[in-house]
Amino acid sequence: MITNMKEMNLRECISDLLKHFNTKAVILDLDGTLIDNNSFHLLAWKQYLKNIGIEVGEEEYRKNINGRTNKDAIEYIYKRKMTDNEAMIYTLEKEAVYRSIYADAIKPVEGLIAFLKTLHELEIPMAIATSGIQVNIDFMFDHIPIKQYFRTIVNSAHINKGKPDPEIYLKTADLLNIPSANCLVFEDAAVGITAAQKAGMKVIALTTTQLKEELAEANMIIPNYNPESFFIN
Repeated sequence: MITNMKEMNLRECISDLLKHFNTKAVILDLDGTLIDNNSFHLLAWKQYLKNIGIEVGEEEYRKNINGRTNKDAIEYIYKRKMTDNEAMIYTLEKEAVYRSIYADAIKPVEGLIAFLKTLHELEIPMAIATSGIQVNIDFMFDHIPIKQYFRTIVNSAHINKGKPDPEIYLKTADLLNIPSANCLVFEDAAVGITAAQKAGMKVIALTTTQLKEELAEANMIIPNYNPESFFIN
C-alpha cells in the first residue's frame, strides 16, 4: 500500500523505468552497486599489497581490478596464471583485510532499500550477479538485511569466465528463466557494463566507483537509487 507522496513518486518512477526498458527482471552487481564499498576494497588491496612490496594506484585499480573476479585480479597482481586453489589462498587473505576495515562503515547505496522494496511490491524478480566470493556476500547480508529480495545469487564460484565475459549474466538470466532482452542490469564498473551488454541486456550504471565518462556505454547513468535518479526524459 502506498502511504505517502514520496513512496508514490518512487513507485511511479520505477514503473516508468521498467516500462521504458521492457523489464521483467532486475539483476544487480554487488560491490559498488548494492554497497558503496570500492574505496574500502582499494584500501584493502593497498594494505595487502604493501606487505608484498607492490603498489596499485586508484586508476590502475579501476581499470584492472574493479569488477573482475578475485582470481583475475590476483593473477594481474602477481603477473602469472594460477590454479583456483592457489588464487583462493591469496584472495581469502585480502578479503579478510577488506571485511575488517569495512565492518564498521558498511551501508547500502543511498535509496537502495526502498528501491528493492518497490521492485518486490511490483513483483519484479531480482538477482545478484557478482564477481565476489560467498563469504563477502554473507558479510553484506549479515549487516544489511536484504537477502529476502533476491531469487538467485550468482558469484565467481559459479562461472568459468569473469566480466567482461557475459557468462555470469547469461547464467543469471537462465536461472531466473527470463530472456536476456528483458533483464535490466545495475552495474558500477565498465567491465560489468560490457558483460551485461554482450549478454543482450540493458544496463544502468552507478557512479559510485568510476567516472561518468568511463561508464558512457551504459544505457543510463545514475548517482543512487533515489526517485529523482530515475526520471525518464
